[in-house]
Amino acid sequence: MIPWVHLDSAKTPDGGRELRLKRRGGEFSIMLGANELMNSRLSGSEEALAKLSCQRIAGRRTPNILIGGLGIGFTLRAALAELGDDAQVAVAELVPAVVIWARGLMAEVFDGCLDDRRVGIREADVGQLIRSQASTWDAILLDVDNGPEGIVYKANDALYSAAGLISARAALKPGGVLAVWSQGPDAGFTRRLKQAGFTVEEVKVRAHGKRGARHIVWLATKGQ
Repeated sequence: MIPWVHLDSAKTPDGGRELRLKRRGGEFSIMLGANELMNSRLSGSEEALAKLSCQRIAGRRTPNILIGGLGIGFTLRAALAELGDDAQVAVAELVPAVVIWARGLMAEVFDGCLDDRRVGIREADVGQLIRSQASTWDAILLDVDNGPEGIVYKANDALYSAAGLISARAALKPGGVLAVWSQGPDAGFTRRLKQAGFTVEEVKVRAHGKRGARHIVWLATKGQ
């Protein structure tokens, strides 16, 4: 078996933990301690996050999309494939090294998508962007943790709190969609979404094609 090779490391925003980029042949992995956050072989559910969101805002002129978390770029590439030439996609990534990896060590995976004229990379906290911009986004896609809990960055807990969801709703245009990826279900989060005023759909998606673990995508729609 081909061994994993450690390529680089980066501290989490609070400085308390370490992200590690590893490679095995053509496969990449981003680890947080013993937890694998993402793997370049398992793209199905992250792609579904983008496809399901874009389907729900189809037909809008000049849609404005915010993606929280660059990761290995699956959500971004899937969104670009679904959206027209008039779309604008902002990607908020809090760890600068992840953007560096995307343009360097993982450039073959990203395949130039960061240079798409529709894409703008913001090295910023997605929560701050959400709180600072009202009625701005047609869709907000969050894939910054393994679920509605701040794993990579503890302050991300605020994204999934009652106050954070109210802020996300305010940041969306009428009929806009908040989509959140998770490794598994969370009844409490579903309840908070509804309490924040969203119409909620919980979709089970596969990690890889028709196989692999079942992940969850919440699609929370703001009323018109």
